[in-house]
Amino acid sequence: MGVTTVTAARILKGQMAGKSGEETSLVMDTFPHLALSKTYNVDQQMPDSAGTATAYHCGVKANYGTLGVTAATTRYNCSSTFGNEVTSVLHRAKKAGKSVGIVTTTRVQHASPGAAYAHIANRGWYADSDLTPEALNNGCRDVAYQLIQNTEINVILGGGRQYMFPKTKQDPEYPSSRGDRNDGQDLVQEWLKNKKNARYVWNKRDFDAVNPANTDFLMGLFELKDCRYELDRDPSMDPSLTEMMEKAIRILSKNPKGFYLFVEDKGRIDHGHHAGNAKRALSEAVEFDRAIGRAAELTSEMDTLSVVTADHSHVFAYGGYSQRGNPVLGVSRGLAEDDKHFTTAVYGNGPGYKISNGTRPDMNASISSGNDYLQQAAVPLGSETHGIEDVAIFAKGPMSHLFHGVQEQNYIAHVMAYAACLEPYENCKLSEPNHAGSIRPSLLLLLMGLLPVSVFSSCV
Repeated sequence: MGVTTVTAARILKGQMAGKSGEETSLVMDTFPHLALSKTYNVDQQMPDSAGTATAYHCGVKANYGTLGVTAATTRYNCSSTFGNEVTSVLHRAKKAGKSVGIVTTTRVQHASPGAAYAHIANRGWYADSDLTPEALNNGCRDVAYQLIQNTEINVILGGGRQYMFPKTKQDPEYPSSRGDRNDGQDLVQEWLKNKKNARYVWNKRDFDAVNPANTDFLMGLFELKDCRYELDRDPSMDPSLTEMMEKAIRILSKNPKGFYLFVEDKGRIDHGHHAGNAKRALSEAVEFDRAIGRAAELTSEMDTLSVVTADHSHVFAYGGYSQRGNPVLGVSRGLAEDDKHFTTAVYGNGPGYKISNGTRPDMNASISSGNDYLQQAAVPLGSETHGIEDVAIFAKGPMSHLFHGVQEQNYIAHVMAYAACLEPYENCKLSEPNHAGSIRPSLLLLLMGLLPVSVFSSCV
């Protein structure tokens, strides 16, 4: 979620409320501290979500496509993983006695949440059926297996059911679909074993029935792979990002030692942009802002460090001649040199390329505002690419002043660890806040669309 996406989402939020939009504020706009994050991977100028997630989760920049390992690990080479693992802030928080959680609109095994618990040479090894012969021979484990084995995570909410069950198990929502595992394991049952007050849910009814007061562990997997876009979500079957986040905070915040929560809508914002579909991407960003607002109501700035950022940007542009209040998904008031209208939201590349016989179609706002409309792109690609420019970091709460200037992306993890006195900053010697409550701040990290949002709360 680059700065362009933030701006467009801000205006869309206002226009959805009946305003012109430009004067509207996103909740993240109210955070007092701001910095820029340099998102490149060790081996790539244009980053991916795996290398960037390793940076902001673990404090170490990594190679494109790798999770939870240093740059000594090369992608697709399982044997290069061993000895090069790095631990996330989430793992360190759990080790310190805090409750931890992951909330995402993607599959929970996706790159952004995956770096919080997995160490793997290829982000795409979701289930054991995805592993290469070399990976199997050298004993590498898939991301789903590592989700339940590496760190005891209290709350896991998102999509990704199919990677957790064997190929013999029928999906409860889509009877024609089955699990993806060759090893015959039911990872959900494995996760539930030996846990008290633990629940697994896969639909909204059962999710709503979960009482945070008597639940210490919750896994909710609401789709086979990624959750549906907010525009397409069936509210009777799947909870929203805001609903998942609220349930997570209410469960995790019972721990007197505090909590760490990673909340992501980056994935579906990211997917909308990859598809060249600005409406779905920006609608996800607005929902993400709603979740940030609800998080602010459920936590205290006095003892919770909240960080909103992105893993990378996209080649999404927003401009052209437009009057105040022009619809975000509308058209410019002027004509292009081919005497045709053009949308103010466009992409540098992607599936929206529409040149045919040397010309492009004319456009009007009724067409460009449709749910399935793909904004025009300058270069034809099957999937729009990530951007290379810096992304923003918004922060509030204890130690948030450390976010300033232009920083390497892995700096984010170090600030969060320092704010909560986690490894390697156990002797951080932070002064006690001048209010009744915790000595150490809670951490909230939110990863939006193209920005990673993660929540880390620690109330020791």
